[in-house]
Parts: sequence; structure tokens; C-alpha cells
Amino acid sequence: MRISARADYAVRAALQLAASQDGGPLKAEAIADAQDIPHKFLEGILNDMRRGGLVLSQRGGNGGYRLAEPAESISIADVIRTVDGPLVSVRGVRPPDLSYTGPAQSLLPLWIALRSNVREILEGVSLADVASAQLPPDVSALTNTPGAWANP
Repeated sequence: MRISARADYAVRAALQLAASQDGGPLKAEAIADAQDIPHKFLEGILNDMRRGGLVLSQRGGNGGYRLAEPAESISIADVIRTVDGPLVSVRGVRPPDLSYTGPAQSLLPLWIALRSNVREILEGVSLADVASAQLPPDVSALTNTPGAWANP
């Protein structure tokens, strides 16, 4: 599974907003600078997040962006889906819409299982969890499995 730059930047921008929820709206430039994200690219991402209902924008001198809901209510999956679409697809197709024949038939349940696990993790972690460095115990435990940090 690959996380696109767009999804990575969107999650990081949302985390920046989550960390400053009490301080009023943040300007896109401030988010871009804080997270080292190209400003123009971030503007497009923030617009998608606004259209998707994750952030609110406010114009004017005191304007900027803020989360539309509390950080506890927004999962990492919500952010990724808003900017990139489905969490797991194969050749751009959602797994239930695929079909295989012969020895490849068992690929479909494998892709479904993968999607289920990705959903379980990304839907189970909120912006607040990550912003506070308090990942759910089951997610933290996965980082301690043998080979979790190694690249095969």
C-alpha cells in the first residue's frame, strides 16, 4: 500500500489544525511553513478538505482554516478518503468489483482482508490520537512486531 504525497500532506495539515484548535483559524501559509508543504499544493488540498466537510475556511485578516469537527471525531481514514478516495483499490478498482479466475481466485479474499485491516487501523485512529502522540494500544502494538521497522 502506498500513501500518496497528497494524503500525507492532508493528514499533516489536519494534524496542524488539530494541534491549534483553540487558537482560531490558521492561514494556509502558516500550515505550509510548519509542515514543510508546498503552499500552492496545500491550497488545493485544503480546498478539497473544505468541500469534503473536514475543514472550514474563513476569509479576512483573521481568516484561515480550522477543523469542521473536533479532532476526536475525525479519523485518519476520513482525511485520506477526502483527498484520495478509497483507502484500498487494485488498479483503481475497489476489491468487491474485481473478479479473478483459476489460481488467482483467492486473490480477491486477500485484497478484501487487506482492505479490512487498513480500515480497522485508519478508521480507529483520530487526529486527536496522533496529535497527542497517544495511538490506540492495538496500533502501538503493531509497531513493536518483529520486522515492523525493517524494509525487506
